[in-house]
Amino acid sequence: MLSEPAYVVALGASTPIGRTAWSSAAAVRAGISGFTHYPHLMDSAGEPVKIALAPWLDLSVTGVERFWALLRPALEQVLELRMQRNPDLRMALALALPSHRPGLEPSLPSDLVGLVKSDCADVFAATAVFPNGHAAGIVALEAVCKKLAQGVFDACVIAGVDSYAQPATLEWLEDCDQLHGAGPLNNAWGFIPGEGAGALLVVSRSVAEQFRDVLYAQVLGVSTATESKCIKTETVCIGEGLTHAFRGALQSLPAGETVSDVYCDMNGEPYRADEYGFTCLRTAESFQSASDFVAPADCWGDVSAASAPLSIALAAIAARKGYAKGSTAFVWASSELGERGAATLRVAHGASDAR
Repeated sequence: MLSEPAYVVALGASTPIGRTAWSSAAAVRAGISGFTHYPHLMDSAGEPVKIALAPWLDLSVTGVERFWALLRPALEQVLELRMQRNPDLRMALALALPSHRPGLEPSLPSDLVGLVKSDCADVFAATAVFPNGHAAGIVALEAVCKKLAQGVFDACVIAGVDSYAQPATLEWLEDCDQLHGAGPLNNAWGFIPGEGAGALLVVSRSVAEQFRDVLYAQVLGVSTATESKCIKTETVCIGEGLTHAFRGALQSLPAGETVSDVYCDMNGEPYRADEYGFTCLRTAESFQSASDFVAPADCWGDVSAASAPLSIALAAIAARKGYAKGSTAFVWASSELGERGAATLRVAHGASDAR
């Protein structure tokens, strides 16, 4: 459980289906997908590789430049509020990134941090990188909540960015039999790679009063864990790590209250669905309906390290726009290398400032 609550006061995003958090959330709500075919690349069955791409980015933009092109607008959206309200906030940046994989330069984290520092000048007093894949944003959130409670910073931007739009990465996914495809020779249970960035401005309780009119969510609980029986191994995962993360995040639920809205990074792979199924069996009493969840990978593809910040933004906007089922949202994510994370949020209902 958290020793002190933390609060989300600003949202940012850039995805294949929207260039802000609000437009991306509207597209997810409408079921719009950003799927297209990656040019000049076929899968093992001779079919074009399906991918979700940001349509405003040319494929000639690659590597750290592509990550920065996705991340920068998301950062700008959350930093705008800081400049309007309190430019003197002691603020840090927690950057969620993918773990190492083919197609990513080993220098990506340091290169991206360099671009952030160059562009944002003296905005951030400190920067930390969390290269933990899908669960990176929740790993970052857990660390940030501790720092805010200790008074190390007044606020922190939690940002996640990822892109599978590299030929070497897509070929690796195909070699691992993870690319989704149609037809008898293709993998109907793979996933569609995506790309995107999400950002959150999170503040301490002592600072939250300055942002009272724009509070989106209170972080009630956040927890991380490690799963030893990972995908791409010969072991059978029964959700032990994810269950541990769920139970830690759910400890903060008031007695008799249940989670109304669930957001997650499930992407169509049976491994993830099975893991969640086992976890739900152990924690079902905490949910109104654990099987009623939002998995936006069917709109913007699998966005890996951007998953958690984007999911939290979706939960916050759903409440603000009035289509959330209740006031308690739950976000979880599951990384290929074993990191698991979950967060419980009190989302704020009310009139929106939708763009």
